[in-house]
Amino acid sequence: MDKYPLPRLDKDEFLRNMLSRYCRLKPGEIWVDAEGGHKVGCLDVASEDKLIEFVGDEKPTLAIQDPPYNLIAFSLLSPEEFVKWSSGWVKSTRKILGQDSALYIWLGADQNNNFEPFARFILMMENSGFVSKSFITMRNQRGYGTQKNWMAIRQELLYYIKGDPVFNIEHVYTEIPKILRGYYKEVAGKKTENLERSKSESIRAGNVWVDIQQVFFLMEENVNGCFAQKPLKSIERIINVSSRPGDLVIDFFAHAGTTLLAAEKNARNCFTIDIDPVYCEISIRRLENYRKKGKTGWQNSNPFVQEILADKEILSYLSDKHEINYK
Repeated sequence: MDKYPLPRLDKDEFLRNMLSRYCRLKPGEIWVDAEGGHKVGCLDVASEDKLIEFVGDEKPTLAIQDPPYNLIAFSLLSPEEFVKWSSGWVKSTRKILGQDSALYIWLGADQNNNFEPFARFILMMENSGFVSKSFITMRNQRGYGTQKNWMAIRQELLYYIKGDPVFNIEHVYTEIPKILRGYYKEVAGKKTENLERSKSESIRAGNVWVDIQQVFFLMEENVNGCFAQKPLKSIERIINVSSRPGDLVIDFFAHAGTTLLAAEKNARNCFTIDIDPVYCEISIRRLENYRKKGKTGWQNSNPFVQEILADKEILSYLSDKHEINYK
């Protein structure tokens, strides 16, 4: 199997600039999908007027936001600055969403820094005009930690509503994950486990998700270079539960294009933006690749492999800077 990895693009501005020559969007430009009705904009989330113009007269019923934790356009900010910036796009989100709509926000909680920015963020949301509904935790299979602390293996997801949005209860059910085996009980003299006694092959996911595989390089949906990629299954669950077929979903932090792809797979429209042309291009190419090949990502390859193989400057940079050699 050929391996064409990319390093973390969020940490390599020079590589992003070189890849931008192969991007169809420049800052301020918008790609309109003639086939499916989606849109991708290379826009700044801080510009409310541009966001409103981008969405137009459409009334989204769902927003899925995955902001870079304590980062704005790749610049590290204090928790106070991050939350102040976030209050702006939260306000824009509420203004753009329809009367009865849902908002999901992925957010980090640094256990070594007073659980920031989560702590300040949820306090800010008290005055956002949204109503809190659930605090969801998605369990990672891998984590980080030290020998003197509990390993961090969780991702936080906040669920808010505006008005009275749809909640399709039938889509909260999932296969029974292995982690829920156990709960042994003696029945008719025989010791049985949970799965043996179950009368169903599914279980309600609840607000602790333990059944979703964290994205890693061997998975088909992997997009090399996109460090903060969310599992496709998690976004599909949100879309299926909190919207109807034909609804419009918005996402102001496109990154790997997961919301765009999930909307395509589940008969929704998606309007998504990113401030960086490279992530906009990745999102568009991921959609196009899915339509052409039925693939949800690139596994060991990447969206720019053909251009990189023909670009001596990028090949040399990857080799010298990152010790990555394409064959």
